[in-house]
Amino acid sequence: MSFSFDEAARSVRDALTDAGQGLVEREAMVELVALCAVAGEHLLVIGPPGTAKSEAVRRTARALGGGYFEYLLGRFTEPSEIFGPVDLRKLREGLVETETAGMLPEAEVAFLDEVFLGSTAILNTLLGLLNERVFRRGHTRMSCPLRVCVGASNALPEDEALAAFADRFLVRTFVAPVPDPRLEDLLAGGASLWKAEEARTASLEALDVLARAAREADLGPVRPHLAHALRTLRGAGISLSDRRMVKAQRLVAAAAALAGRATPGMADLWPLVYAVPTQEAQALARDVLRELLAHSENPALSAAALEASAGPLARAQRIAQAGRAVLDARPGEGDAEGLASWRLKLEGVAREMDAGFAPEALPEDLRAVREELRVALAQVPRTEAA
Repeated sequence: MSFSFDEAARSVRDALTDAGQGLVEREAMVELVALCAVAGEHLLVIGPPGTAKSEAVRRTARALGGGYFEYLLGRFTEPSEIFGPVDLRKLREGLVETETAGMLPEAEVAFLDEVFLGSTAILNTLLGLLNERVFRRGHTRMSCPLRVCVGASNALPEDEALAAFADRFLVRTFVAPVPDPRLEDLLAGGASLWKAEEARTASLEALDVLARAAREADLGPVRPHLAHALRTLRGAGISLSDRRMVKAQRLVAAAAALAGRATPGMADLWPLVYAVPTQEAQALARDVLRELLAHSENPALSAAALEASAGPLARAQRIAQAGRAVLDARPGEGDAEGLASWRLKLEGVAREMDAGFAPEALPEDLRAVREELRVALAQVPRTEAA
């Protein structure tokens, strides 16, 4: 099946929406996996165990299509567990070749948990695979179809040699346990993951269309704004390597492609925050780039754009999506308890809108949703819902 640019963007956007359902506070991570897959870069996730890192990657891999490989590394993990065993038949002939079927060298999306615990042999082989998409081991030389590798760890490495390896992951996100106010959402979302509901999926063909659009995008118009952002970061004491600065352009182009824009603009600068290496520096980057990132907006990656920028357009987009989801979930007229709960959710979304935006400053999309909320609340008065 061949996709137009708009069809590919819509297909991936719909798939990501379904992949993020039930993953409370991990929607941005799902979107960053897709961003990296389109940009041809890799993602490093830092956070404690049990924070749904692997589930988020698995769901995104299913949404995007293609082969998936996952492994938890340890001090005693053998290279054959990651890359495949030596072919014994070829070994009898004096050739050291690797059977790669079902292993990392043949995957489109990979997740390596505790990635920094790998041995020197594993990390050295990974380095070539991540950088060049080429697997080399013994007499085996093969091109790899890898779109994105997600590495996870509890903390950034302090060892200089490991830090150099970590630098190959251009995008970094830091996750924490779900906060207290969202525990009900966490429980409900976790329960929903047990249900085998049909989720929309994209395809590698759609991903290829977007990746090609990102590679061919004209970055000329946005480059001065990107350079200004980088100078601002330097002025704040945040220094990125030349390699990171150059590669950040890929993220900007990929963000535009996923949003359905052929030409990147100021709305697509927000991925720069994720290219900043540490959590503290990312927080500072959000602060010093606040005005520039206020233009951030992305219908496919709204959670990631919001987390990076906290800009009003991204925030409005996220609230509007939440409002529409609540409006679409109206229970039946005979369900008094369901209507009472639904009304509380409507009021919560309305309060968030009113707290974040003055009535005269409501973006057009948000204003329309606010009016729908007003009508719905009028239809379900408190006395009826109680």
